Amino acid sequence: MIACLRGPLIYRGVNRVIVDVNGVGYNVFVSLNTLESLPNQEEALLHIHTAFRENSLELYGFATEEEKTLFEMLLSVSGIGPKTSLTILSGISPDGFKQAICEKNLVKLSSIPGIGKKSAERIVVELKEKVTAFPSKAKTTDMSCPKSNLQEDLTSSLINLGYKQKIAAETAERVLRNSEENMSLEKAVKLAFKELIK
Repeated sequence: MIACLRGPLIYRGVNRVIVDVNGVGYNVFVSLNTLESLPNQEEALLHIHTAFRENSLELYGFATEEEKTLFEMLLSVSGIGPKTSLTILSGISPDGFKQAICEKNLVKLSSIPGIGKKSAERIVVELKEKVTAFPSKAKTTDMSCPKSNLQEDLTSSLINLGYKQKIAAETAERVLRNSEENMSLEKAVKLAFKELIK
């Protein structure tokens, strides 16, 4: 399995590059975000996802581990393949994508070419929990979910843990009433547990 490739670029296209690694040229599909960040002359480093097709092997490269992880998250969504995932990450930055998921911003997601409202809804439903737990190098205040959505998520988490809807909703409201701005779901759940065992 190829984890990364390092070498000069001997070809740059709209959605792919060829990386020369010790005389071997690797054809790598890239997002527009990655393409824009790659150097023109110096060696490039690409984090690689290998996709095995029926009759071929395709390489997808990313400038950061973060973008590669988001790409692989998208592949876990039913109906979303490598090409569509790459299109999504070409149409929005990694931080913008995570923020759109957190805010359940279907308009922003469905504005990306090839993504309709149903696909956007599926992406939000299937990735919301993963993205919320996804570590980011950005400031917490930039990437944490807004409090209004957090209350819904906290209530839902408590229900999933076996608490009745009324108790879960009341606890979530109490925990978040005077909480810090942009609290993570993980921290909110811990505070809710403390509240419930008082």
